[in-house]
Amino acid sequence: MILLHSNDIHENMESQSSYAAGPVDEPVVLAPWTRSWLWHPALIVFISSACMMVLELVAGRIIAPYVGVSLYTWTSVIGVILAGMSLGNYMGGRLADRWASLGLLGIIFLLGGLFSLGIMAADVLGLRMPNSWPIVLRILGLTVALFFLPSSILGGVSPIVVKLAVRDLAKTGRTVGKISAAGAVGSIVGTFATGFWLISAFGTHVIVWGVAAVLLLVALLFGVAGRRNAAPLGKGAALLLGTLIIAGASMVAVRQGWLQSPCTLETNYFCIKVRSDTRDGEPVRVLILDRLVHSYSSLTNPAKLVYGYEQVYAEATEYAHQVLAQEGREDRDLRALFIGGGGYTFPRYMEAKYPDSALDVVEIDPGVTQVAHDLLGLRPDSGIVTYNEDARLFMEDAPSKAYNLIMGDAFNDYSVPYHLTTREFNDRVRSWLTGDGLYMVNLIDGPRRDFLRSYAHTLGQSFSHVYIVPAVRSWRESPRVTFVLIATETALDMAAFKGIGGGQNFFTDQVLSPAEATALLAEGRAVTLTDHYAPVDQMLAPVFRDEEAPQSEPSGKPAQ
Repeated sequence: MILLHSNDIHENMESQSSYAAGPVDEPVVLAPWTRSWLWHPALIVFISSACMMVLELVAGRIIAPYVGVSLYTWTSVIGVILAGMSLGNYMGGRLADRWASLGLLGIIFLLGGLFSLGIMAADVLGLRMPNSWPIVLRILGLTVALFFLPSSILGGVSPIVVKLAVRDLAKTGRTVGKISAAGAVGSIVGTFATGFWLISAFGTHVIVWGVAAVLLLVALLFGVAGRRNAAPLGKGAALLLGTLIIAGASMVAVRQGWLQSPCTLETNYFCIKVRSDTRDGEPVRVLILDRLVHSYSSLTNPAKLVYGYEQVYAEATEYAHQVLAQEGREDRDLRALFIGGGGYTFPRYMEAKYPDSALDVVEIDPGVTQVAHDLLGLRPDSGIVTYNEDARLFMEDAPSKAYNLIMGDAFNDYSVPYHLTTREFNDRVRSWLTGDGLYMVNLIDGPRRDFLRSYAHTLGQSFSHVYIVPAVRSWRESPRVTFVLIATETALDMAAFKGIGGGQNFFTDQVLSPAEATALLAEGRAVTLTDHYAPVDQMLAPVFRDEEAPQSEPSGKPAQ
C-alpha cells in the first residue's frame, strides 16, 4: 500500500513557498523528490498520456459488440474521456497545491491502474444495459461506466507533475512547455501504437490489462521511492515483491481466461465473432461483425441463402447470366466484383452455381478473409480472388476489366463508409461495368428513409435507371428495413425477370414501380451525396434513435 508521508508534504510546501517569495538572486533550494532516481517529469507525463490514449482508442472497440459503431459511439467516447480528463486536471491541480509529492503521484497511478482493470467488466455491464433505454443513452451510460473514472484519475497526473517540477519561476514557461510536449508525444505514440499494432496483435482485453499493469508498476515505483527513510535493501525487496505480485496476477488472469477476448478474432476494423446456428433445419455458421449479424454460411451447401437481399442478388445474377446467353456473346461467363466480402456467402454461391465465373472480392479487412477461409467454408483452392484494400482505392485505378455485376455489401449496420456512397464513387463504379452491367447495393434505413432517398437520388446522377427493392414485404411498417438498389445504364427487361424462378421471384414482387419510387423520393429532402458533402451519419441518426417518420408530408424536389 502506498502511503503519503507528512515529511514529504511539509518539505514540499516549504520549498514551493520559497520559490514564490525568495529573492531572484538567492540560490534555488531543490526539493527532495528532485534527487530521486525516479524523478523524470517528462517521462511520467509521457507514460500517463500514452496510457490514456491507448484506453481511448480501445474504447470504441470494447463497446462496439454491445452498442455498435456509429457517430454516437465515437462522440460518446471522445466526450466522456475529455470530460473525465478535464475533471482530473481540475482536481489534480487542487490536490497538487496542498499535497504534491511522489507519494500522491503513486496514489494517482495506483487508482488509475485499478479502475483501468474495471474496464474489463464490459461484458458484465454491456449485457445488462436495459434494452428499454434509448440507444444513445445506452451508449453514453456504458461509456461513462467504463471510462470516466480512469480518465478522470489519469487527468490528475499532469498538474501534480507541473507543481513538483516548477523550481524556478523564471523558467516556468519552459518547464510547463516541456511537460506539455511530453504529454502530447505520449498521446501520439499511444494512438499510433494502438491503431497500427496493438489491437490486431494482442486484442483489447490484453491491452487493457497491459495498461493497468504499467500504471500499477509506476505506482509501486513511486511508493518505494517515496519511502526515503527505508534502507536500500528494503526498497529493493518491496519493489521485487510488488513486481512478483503483478506478474503473478497476470498469470492467474491468463489461466482463468480473464484476458480472453469475446471475439473470435480482433482486427483493426472489427470484433469478428463466429458461432454455430440452424436455419431451416440446416446447420450454418453465423458471422458477426461488432454487433451486426452479417451473414449465414452453410459449410456443406454454398447455394443456401438466408437473407432476402441475397435472394434479390441471386435473381439479378441469373438475369445477367440469361442476358449474356440471349445476346449470343462469345464470352458468356459472368464477371462479378464484390465490394465487401463479409462471410463470402454470395461469392461462394456464385462459384457453386456459375463455376466458370470470374469472381473478385475487395475486402478491406484481411481478418475477415482469414475467418472466411478458416471457419466459413471458403476453400483454399477457391477461384475467388481477394484484394484486401479499400474499395475506393481499388476503383480509383483505370478499369482493368469490365464486370457484368458489381455488388456492394460494405455497409455494416449503421456504420456506413460514406466515401462509398458519393456520386464520384458511383461514377467510378459505372466505368468498371459493361454497358448492360448491374450495380447492386444493400443498405439499412428506417421509417424516415432519409438515407435511402439521398442514396437513390445520388445513384440517379450516375446511372440512367435505379430500381429500389425492399428486402421485406412489410417494409412500410418495419422500424428497420434492408433495401436493395440496382443501378444500370440499360433498363431491365421486366418480362424476362418474371420468368426467373418459374415466374415467382422476390424481385418482381417487391420492386417499386416508377411511380412508387418517384413518390418515395418526394416524401422528403434528398441530398446529392458528394465527396465534399455526405452527411450519412446524420441521416441514419434517427434510425439509431428509433425515431418514427414525421407525420407531415413535406414536399419538394430532390436537392442538388
